[in-house]
Amino acid sequence: MRETVNITIPPTRTTTNATECVEIGDSAVSDFLMSVYILAFIFGLIFNVVTLGPIWQQMQRQNVLGIFLLNLSISDILFLFTIPLWINYYRQEHNWQLGVISCSIAGFFYYSNMYISIYLLCCISVDRFLVVTFPLRSKTHLSSRYVWTQCVVVYVVVVVLHIMVLVNDNLKDAHDDMNNNDRCYETYPMEKPIALFNMLRVGFGFLLPLLVLAFSYWRVLATVGQSPGLSPQAKRKVRLLSYGVIGIFSMCFAPYHILLFARSLVFYLSEKKSYCQFEQKTHFYFSCTLALSSLNCVVDPVLYVLVSNGVQEEVRLCWRRHRRTQTDTDCALNEFNRGNQKSNLI
Repeated sequence: MRETVNITIPPTRTTTNATECVEIGDSAVSDFLMSVYILAFIFGLIFNVVTLGPIWQQMQRQNVLGIFLLNLSISDILFLFTIPLWINYYRQEHNWQLGVISCSIAGFFYYSNMYISIYLLCCISVDRFLVVTFPLRSKTHLSSRYVWTQCVVVYVVVVVLHIMVLVNDNLKDAHDDMNNNDRCYETYPMEKPIALFNMLRVGFGFLLPLLVLAFSYWRVLATVGQSPGLSPQAKRKVRLLSYGVIGIFSMCFAPYHILLFARSLVFYLSEKKSYCQFEQKTHFYFSCTLALSSLNCVVDPVLYVLVSNGVQEEVRLCWRRHRRTQTDTDCALNEFNRGNQKSNLI
């Protein structure tokens, strides 16, 4: 008689790559990141809405810089509409809870806005370089149609590239209902195609535009410095603005791309255990640099209102109209009150 033995196999616990490689727990990091995104949303929305009217006026007058700034504001505003999703994500301690599709859309607008902003800032720097260095030639070549073509090309290239990445990126790996993990764009370890794309992003999405930006403003500074017709105050203004553009560009985008390159390089050169240890140590800093990059939607309108004299004048005119309207309203109310007082006396 054969004896049957029942063997019970314990259920295997399915874990995601995120839990195997990087442990993301409850901490004060989420509160800090949430605060950064809240500030970026409030001030970014205010500054972009305030400057949108003056920029639109400049664009209607076929001002080349106004066209660039309008496209920059549109990209920033589209990104700002997704920030509440990221605020909720960090409020829920890195739990998305809104589904894969919404995560894909939020990430798409996040990264698309980043590189649309980078390339439009690069186009603006080249435009300033041509206007200052070759003023006669730039009048004939830098038409509004040519500028619109540049903006459309930037939008199309960035959007198509990120759609390709979105299709190939398996975001479902981050959603683990069994272990109550619901990450969004925090999948570890990264896959080889994504690591390669990250390194290309650093080269063509940051380093190349930074070199173009630095060269353009270096030539602008050299040309303005040799111009005898400009006052020392005007030269100082150009110098400060040039340094400001390069400094803010580097502050918002350099930390993120440096860490992104380091993560991709460690992924290729080290074993999985060493790579995961590196990711665990740098996760907080990488999240901070990503949040820091969102502040470009705050500094873009402020910086380029200072750069463009036309936009400055429009802002002043809008403010004067607002003050005049407010003064006229106050005067009308005062007259009405005085009339009521006289009628009461009668």
